[in-house]
Amino acid sequence: MLVNYTYGNTHSTRSVMMAIIEAKDISKSFGDFYALKNINLNIKAGEFFGCFGPNGAGKTTLLRILSGQLEPTKGTATVLGIDARKKPIEVKSAVGIVPEVESPPSYLTGREYLHFVGRVRKVKDLDKKIDFWLDFFELAEKEDVICKDLSKGMRQKLMLASAFIHEPKLLFLDEPFINLDPLYQRKAKDYLRNYTQNGGTVFMCTHILEIAEKICTEVAIINGGHILAKGSINELKDRESEDLERIFLRLVSGE
Repeated sequence: MLVNYTYGNTHSTRSVMMAIIEAKDISKSFGDFYALKNINLNIKAGEFFGCFGPNGAGKTTLLRILSGQLEPTKGTATVLGIDARKKPIEVKSAVGIVPEVESPPSYLTGREYLHFVGRVRKVKDLDKKIDFWLDFFELAEKEDVICKDLSKGMRQKLMLASAFIHEPKLLFLDEPFINLDPLYQRKAKDYLRNYTQNGGTVFMCTHILEIAEKICTEVAIINGGHILAKGSINELKDRESEDLERIFLRLVSGE
């Protein structure tokens, strides 16, 4: 949305960034255990948002709620203007998702899997886009190998390709770099950096602080289902007078 404003004789136009993800008082319980407690977030277009914390902090639960895969116990989540609680299928149709565990269907080949995803998402010029992503991740030589016989790293590349292929406005990534070697971590980071610079938005869960510090524009540190700190990387560093690793370790240890 563009808003016009005038100061004296100077007329300017500025862009008001609309929220791509808005979470209000999100809580999730499993029996008597609360995985999330009153989470509030407002993520705008073009942000590379990193949600990080130790194992069991609630990161994946939050990502699954926001991406329409899990219903919250309490609270509301709006994603791309869609109520994720009331219309989860619409949310899942609109976004790209890379789950924590690489899980392409075992008895499809890489090309068959991307073709299936592309048909479901009604991707135009599908064969051309499949060729692009197979080449990008250097999977072309393995495109006829069934997924169960691919390495973890190759399956991870395939999951990334399946999330990117329909060019969504929003990506949900859960530990997207975990099985990639340094070369492909770099390629994926460069792609995602360019993606956000061109208006795309990323919500990423990770515990790899080095990667998060290099590519995230906004972050939230989560533990025990609570957000302990959030803001830009520079804001957190300036406020706490520490590097991101020290801030993270101090907060999650309760010091």
